[in-house]
Amino acid sequence: MTSAAACLPDDGGPAWISAAAIGRSLSMIDAIDALEQTLLAGLDPERDGQRSRLDTPDGQLLQMPSASDRYCGSKIISIRPANDGDGVPVIQGVYVLFDGAHLSPVAVLDGAALTALRTPAVSGLAVRHLATPGSSRIALFGTGVQAWGHVEAIRAVLDVAHVDVIGRTPTNVEEMVRRIRATGTSAAAAGIEAVSAADVVVCTTAAHSPLFDGALVADHAVAVAIGSHSPDAREVDTALVRRSSVVVESRTSALREAGDVVIPISDGAFDPEDLITLADLVRGVVTITHDRPRLFKGCGMPWQDLAVAGAIADRVLGGTG
Repeated sequence: MTSAAACLPDDGGPAWISAAAIGRSLSMIDAIDALEQTLLAGLDPERDGQRSRLDTPDGQLLQMPSASDRYCGSKIISIRPANDGDGVPVIQGVYVLFDGAHLSPVAVLDGAALTALRTPAVSGLAVRHLATPGSSRIALFGTGVQAWGHVEAIRAVLDVAHVDVIGRTPTNVEEMVRRIRATGTSAAAAGIEAVSAADVVVCTTAAHSPLFDGALVADHAVAVAIGSHSPDAREVDTALVRRSSVVVESRTSALREAGDVVIPISDGAFDPEDLITLADLVRGVVTITHDRPRLFKGCGMPWQDLAVAGAIADRVLGGTG
């Protein structure tokens, strides 16, 4: 390891792994593979730690703990939407990683950079197992950090030919279009009508109500909704949930936090027994047909941060766990 990769303290304490070091050490496909291997190794997301929330005078403080045999750790994240107007990141925080054997602190990682990597990586893993072969056209809602991350994640698992970008602010949409085109992928600003032509519809917004009519989604398509982790907020409507095979990170977390499924269930429009878990999908326990939409609803779970943070530590520190 070099000093360019991470900062090692003189007293042998935990290393600091910066956002730049995270970006250098683990690619998107590496993160997707790390998550997949974690599930294939038998981790049970239903037994994962719970996200806790503390309201502050100006935002929220979130904590997300998880443990495996090799590592354990927790992410502490602050969320202050008003920061956007102050030129300060809306999401800030750290991840504290401990070794599993002695519970000694190994590293502190940039929490926002870790989130920016692991969230789209989870969606990429779902799309890897849900997309119809030959899927190449994306409808992307959102223009922020997660929107770009999801472009990278979908490109990592599919041969993407075109991305339609849908957003509220034209300048942000055009910037995202330019950024995607710079990778060699076709992209254009679009409206809601782009949903009907998409093979994959990706929702990465802060919306509290549905972004589009679920009837627009083609039967062969996959929809991904990751913008909220609140039971009263959603990006997709009941019509889409009712039509779809619905995959969630875990039933426990979805029923606690995922408004996209909680609201239709509360209205009696969807049976929670029909929820499919990502673990069962990855392990081949279930087979999902492509004759109706597949919806992946992600809220983010602590095990995902741990899996990706552990993979980063293995690269940067040479595997100390």
